[in-house]
Amino acid sequence: MESFKLDRNLAHLAILQRIELTTPFQKRTRKLFGRYLFSKIFSKYMLDLDKISKDYYKIMYHEYLTIKKFMNSNQNILSIGAGIGGLEAIINNSFEDEKFTFIERDFVSKKIRYGWDNENSEAYNKLYLLRNFLLLNQVSSDKFTIVNFDKKDLPKDYFNIIISLYSLDFHYNFEIYKNYLCSVSDNKTTIIFDTIRPDFFKEIFEYVDIIKEDNETLHKSKRIACRKFKK
Repeated sequence: MESFKLDRNLAHLAILQRIELTTPFQKRTRKLFGRYLFSKIFSKYMLDLDKISKDYYKIMYHEYLTIKKFMNSNQNILSIGAGIGGLEAIINNSFEDEKFTFIERDFVSKKIRYGWDNENSEAYNKLYLLRNFLLLNQVSSDKFTIVNFDKKDLPKDYFNIIISLYSLDFHYNFEIYKNYLCSVSDNKTTIIFDTIRPDFFKEIFEYVDIIKEDNETLHKSKRIACRKFKK
């Protein structure tokens, strides 16, 4: 697999979730015409489907390499804000007997906003499209569960790995999920997410390791792997 299978709706959603997939022209139109027209028109109708399919795979495979050392077969994985599920599709095809639970919001905001914002309540996903992507890309329906965050009926399972790239404490405040994460993890659970304030989490977890640094973006985020909530 060197590219994902995407239809036009999935490609559009991928662009809204990952600014790296936008073309220079799309970036210029976003600056000229604003976030609303970018979200509704320029990111939807001016698509090179084949290129996006390949580029999205490359981006997700690079992300996978940053967390690969934490992965094993037969893990119960919680993904928060996974987008359309590219990372999980790669994990599924790399390890055996993985189980995935996705916690997502089921709407696409009228305006696209990238980066960290403590007050952010926007979202860019459709749960039926997430399901479609997983099925199209060889993740069988018995291996995943999709949960709507806004219905507040979150799963109570124990998870080996919790992954939230550019969502938990980057797009949304960590405090939204803190108590829930405590309830579905133990001292061996690894929680991986991106943040602009890694030192803050040394007060919350016993173990905090920086596994990736992004110094190219405005927010200069760091990806951290954490274990064992402090009492």
